[in-house]
Amino acid sequence: MAENTLVAEVMAELAELEDPKARAVNEKHGDDHGVNLSKLRALAKRLKTQQELACRLWETDDTAAKLLALLICRPKAFRRDELDVMLRQARTPKVHDWLVNYVVKKNPHAEELRLAWYADPDPVVASAGWALTTERVAKKPDGLDLPELLDVIEAEMKNAPDRLQWAMNHCLAQIGIEHAEHRARAIDIGERLEVLKDYPTPPGCTSPFAPIWITELVRRKETV
Repeated sequence: MAENTLVAEVMAELAELEDPKARAVNEKHGDDHGVNLSKLRALAKRLKTQQELACRLWETDDTAAKLLALLICRPKAFRRDELDVMLRQARTPKVHDWLVNYVVKKNPHAEELRLAWYADPDPVVASAGWALTTERVAKKPDGLDLPELLDVIEAEMKNAPDRLQWAMNHCLAQIGIEHAEHRARAIDIGERLEVLKDYPTPPGCTSPFAPIWITELVRRKETV
């Protein structure tokens, strides 16, 4: 009963934080919630880590509640099958992104899930596999077949659905940035496929077009 009361109290607080303007902005990016993320993080900081509450909030299927759940959960507490189900339930971009980056990457089953998701027929699930692969390209490349990854990107990225394409493009850029021996090929693939070449980039930000992204990040690393 106490747990039910706490869930109800948190849901009521999330409802009070609902902001129509924030919802309008979020909906442009495919996210169906209206809670300012700074206020959501402040609420999470106050609640601290509560795994049981996190699981109950996730079960509400409310996007703001799911985001809060990802901030107050214990990432290492989830079983592999639980994370697989959660990813398939995380259909909005922000929930998907936070689940992968805040939870899965810190879970002991991350590598098993990377291998399972990488080739999943669902492009949204596959994009999570590519995100985890990009993490390994940057931090733990030993054991990865980088030429094979470039082969797959070259063959499939151009016509991949948006979220999968974005994840594959990030992996392409990361290979070019971190691995000098593959840099020329990564830039060449980017130039030929022209994925995200015309993506609108705010002043002061780096374009996600791989050749520009790679060149700029390498320049920064070399001038440090």
